[in-house]
Amino acid sequence: MEYRYIGKTGLRVTPICLGTMTFGSTTTKQEAFEIMDRAYDAGINFYDTAELYPVPPSSHYAGNTEKIVGEWLQSKPRESIILATKVAGAASGWFVPPIRHGLTAIDRFHIKKAIEGSLKRLKTDYIDLYQMHWPDTVIPIEESLRAFEELIQEGKVRYIGTSNDTASGLTKATLVAQYEKLPRFESIQNNFSLLNPRFFDELENVCREYSISLLPYSPIAGGILSGKYNQKFTPEDARFSLYMNHKEKRVRNHAKKFYNEKTLTATQEFLEIAQKYNYHPVTLAVAYSKHFDFVASTIIGARKPEQLQVSLDALEIKLTREVLKEITKLQQKYLYPMG
Repeated sequence: MEYRYIGKTGLRVTPICLGTMTFGSTTTKQEAFEIMDRAYDAGINFYDTAELYPVPPSSHYAGNTEKIVGEWLQSKPRESIILATKVAGAASGWFVPPIRHGLTAIDRFHIKKAIEGSLKRLKTDYIDLYQMHWPDTVIPIEESLRAFEELIQEGKVRYIGTSNDTASGLTKATLVAQYEKLPRFESIQNNFSLLNPRFFDELENVCREYSISLLPYSPIAGGILSGKYNQKFTPEDARFSLYMNHKEKRVRNHAKKFYNEKTLTATQEFLEIAQKYNYHPVTLAVAYSKHFDFVASTIIGARKPEQLQVSLDALEIKLTREVLKEITKLQQKYLYPMG
């Protein structure tokens, strides 16, 4: 098994990380255990969760995922697992975090409350990588970093990361950490896939400049790159089927950014590329996401155990120049600039 370091840390992770965001809602506890067992048996040592999971976010389900992961974790040697979780930031734009009455922030109070809850649900005394789920545009980043520093000093957290951030936000946080001698974000967890290559703007340069690792999520674009949305009948329980029928308009609008005529047309050509080179489309999409040198580990997901293997197969795939050239041509045709 190949291992990669996250940023400038001692965290040595597999090129694929198992995401857990459906555990406890569309994925039952029994199914989640089987998925995690299969990943572990395949050699995966990196598992990612969050205090507000599962998604779509709901006050009824929030925290269920960490409870399931925590229960499963008791069956494995703790030191064999690199465990990541997240503290919910302020409202992200497309939903209000359904925890702490929707008043979440990345300040000292909420960071302390969040870690206490996560440690209890996960049944562990430390988190390997603790991430800010979204940037907080109100709380000064220095205050956030000082609160994270306290958790590190207390032994509750080893390293910290951010997610859904911008090049400007990541640069600012890195420079503040440097000048104030505070812990820095060693990773950034952003949406990145063949259909969403926006990381190739300044974020790619920031990560290389400061040796910060990308942990891409949604490498198959929420399931779109699997091709299931290009079929005559779309599964009713698929993610974007649920999002497009959600009662909240902003959730439906969020879904339209990813699930639209342009992405479905691009996906059809991607499916033809996958067929040409004899790859399962999910395998090819995950292999693409983990291909780049600024990526430490690509976060995959599976709602059902039988969905997992085609993502794990990407561990053995190294993309050729010919495949990458065809993918780049497809992206230039449909995705620049992103609509």
